[in-house]
Amino acid sequence: MRSLRAAFVALALAAASSAPAAPASAGLATLRLEPAATTAERMLDGTVEAVNQATLAAQTAGRVSALEYDVDQQVAAGAVLVRIRSTEQVSGLAQAEAALREAQAREVEAEGQYRRIADMYQRKVVAKATYDDAVASRASAAARLEAARAGVQSAREGVDYTIVRAPYAGVVTARHVQLGESVAPGMPLVTVAGFGTLRVVADVPQSLMSQARTARRAIVYAGDRRIDSAALTFFPAAQAGGTFRVRVELPAGIDGLAPGMYVRVGLATGEATSLEVPATAVVERSELRAVYVVAPDGGVRLRQVRLGRERDGRYEVLAGLVAGDVIALDPSAAATALHRQAARDE
Repeated sequence: MRSLRAAFVALALAAASSAPAAPASAGLATLRLEPAATTAERMLDGTVEAVNQATLAAQTAGRVSALEYDVDQQVAAGAVLVRIRSTEQVSGLAQAEAALREAQAREVEAEGQYRRIADMYQRKVVAKATYDDAVASRASAAARLEAARAGVQSAREGVDYTIVRAPYAGVVTARHVQLGESVAPGMPLVTVAGFGTLRVVADVPQSLMSQARTARRAIVYAGDRRIDSAALTFFPAAQAGGTFRVRVELPAGIDGLAPGMYVRVGLATGEATSLEVPATAVVERSELRAVYVVAPDGGVRLRQVRLGRERDGRYEVLAGLVAGDVIALDPSAAATALHRQAARDE
């Protein structure tokens, strides 16, 4: 009996030792790669600029008496930026107002004279020539009054030109004059940019214009950020070198961007297919990137890959993987499985 029992135990041990070992990938969460529809993009260099940006110039002559804001300071809409000495303009306004008062008095006098002459003319007391003179005097006085009013309006504008205000809320990006400097009409004073709404400008090769106009989509890449365009505007005329300018409008309220910054623009040129892997499945070691691939026999291997842009938590695969490959979704668990596999092979 004992010998029979020992034989059964030996057979059981032999059967256990000859049973196939479980594959290293057992229990791993995996993903089979399949081609996915995506947007074909052409990468271009772009420059950020403010939608609202203006260089304010002097509209009158004078000497700069005050610079209320400096570069990089925030300004509210209508805030006073520059004051120009206004002694001459104020004097001109006073003269114009005095001329207006005189014209008003002359007009009242001429109107009264006309009424008296008109009444006398109706009663046949005065000749028609006298009546015609009264009519002409009234019309002349009315014309001088209108000219005087226009002179006052012009003089007030001249005084207003001595105070330069911000056309909208923004930031002072440049100051072109110094305190005490004499300015003349047309001379630049300050530049103001409104940072509330930004856009990106880029140059599109002539060969891509037809595709880009049809797709009318673009993505702005600023560092790790991906910003969808709000609208595209294509300039109809070509520039030197055969390129066309495109303006990529950005949504309002984008932080971290400023006029003059360089960004990348992914201009859509049509539809394409590509392989994508989750960013969480990628192993990064120094400058190398890799994923754990599960072989048909269940073995696990670490394979180097070349990846493109990240989009919504997924990387585009440029090289190293093909459709049908199975990858591990959890790199830590896959690494443990690979170590067990190596130990078992030893």
